[in-house]
Amino acid sequence: MGHQLQFYIDGAWVDPLEDRRIDVIDPSTEEPIGQIALGSKRDVDRAVAAAKAAFPRFARTSKAERLDLLRRIVAAYEPRLEELAATVSREMGAPLKLAREVQTPIGLTHLKKMIETLENFEFDTLRGTTMITREPVGVCGMITPWNWPLNQIACKVAPALAAGCTMILKPSEFTPTSALIFAEILHEAGVPKGVFNLINGLGPEVGAAMSEHPDIDMISFTGSTRAGIDVAKRAAPTVKRVSQELGGKSPNVILDDADLAKAVSGGVMHMFNNSGQSCNAPSRMIVPLSKMKEVAAIAKGVADKTKAGDPRGDGTTIGPVVNRVQWDKIQALIKKGIDEGATLVAGGPGLPEGVNKGFYVRPTIFADVTNDMTIAREEIFGPVLTILGAKDEADAVRIANDTPYGLAGYVSAGSVERARKVGRQIRAGNVNLQGVPNDRTAPFGGYKQSGNGREWGKYGLEEYLEAKAVAGYNAA
Repeated sequence: MGHQLQFYIDGAWVDPLEDRRIDVIDPSTEEPIGQIALGSKRDVDRAVAAAKAAFPRFARTSKAERLDLLRRIVAAYEPRLEELAATVSREMGAPLKLAREVQTPIGLTHLKKMIETLENFEFDTLRGTTMITREPVGVCGMITPWNWPLNQIACKVAPALAAGCTMILKPSEFTPTSALIFAEILHEAGVPKGVFNLINGLGPEVGAAMSEHPDIDMISFTGSTRAGIDVAKRAAPTVKRVSQELGGKSPNVILDDADLAKAVSGGVMHMFNNSGQSCNAPSRMIVPLSKMKEVAAIAKGVADKTKAGDPRGDGTTIGPVVNRVQWDKIQALIKKGIDEGATLVAGGPGLPEGVNKGFYVRPTIFADVTNDMTIAREEIFGPVLTILGAKDEADAVRIANDTPYGLAGYVSAGSVERARKVGRQIRAGNVNLQGVPNDRTAPFGGYKQSGNGREWGKYGLEEYLEAKAVAGYNAA
């Protein structure tokens, strides 16, 4: 890796037009581990010009050519898995085990699943005398977050390439190095010049310039709802397509006949995974009111065994959160939970025991939470679980849907039939029953303020396509 101070534009590594830099911080030590260049509107302009020039030719490539390209990317990705894992762990604090087993391979999974999707996708459908054809939407701007960096890059880039689009990627400034490695992988795989471009920079500058740019036909954004609103406003004057995966405050409904120990333990571990930094984290555990004390005891047992510490250390369960701003926000919300009267079952404010530096958060659980409390309304994005009591099944569904978000929901019951019944009533884009994980070819995305559009598999590919109706195509 020798391109931290460069951008990838028009098939080459180039210097920025302005010499501005920021440090990349290791959240486990609070120390700089390198620098990146910051882009400007002028850098966006030249990247967009490259993508626009490349689009006509790449849009005309055959499905077979794009499949071959995706297979070459997979082949170039696989030898760099360990390097990517070490980089992700260092940049955003994921335990090395999580980085090796999930964070890095998930990007590869999206590439492979897109190959399977493209192999079986029909771009042309004849209906009577009308040909309905699907064509690439054009030049795409992609703005990705730091919490699952390779996941979000791959599940945007892969379908865009499969569709025949060209693109400009702005990764998070907190996880830029893994994105630069991804660009090196695409270069090695022979992605045609101008098809993929990367600019590092800040959201209010590079992200805003991309959202407003008249020659960008689509913006795909993953991040906070607040930032997503700004992207949509800036994109509106050019009427570009905007696809967004935003925040969440996902309910985890555990019904009275569920295996309580299994469902509660699994829900707590899921919530703490990746230090709670997942938009679909099951952050509101909704349980029978009569079982609140029993649930709290089970949850506390899991929290007590969850070790926050050095991402590269033995026995670490969760690493730090990504930066000081996030740490301060989480601490303020933990204090708010205490002040508003929730019962602190585990964790609490401050650093974990034995830790004196790094952005570590104590694995925290609140019981006796009501859905009007701040910690039940706001996305905390840290290892903080809220447990709410419901009088019955109908009350649990009411509480689950009483949120401005709608990204995910989880249901555990004594039978899959009952879980299905409740799952159908939850207003969310993804519902997981009985602890079954997501299918990487199923649509991923949210209702309400959790966004619009879908990613993954066929549904992700269709986001990057326009539908054209050609009447008289099969006329006599």
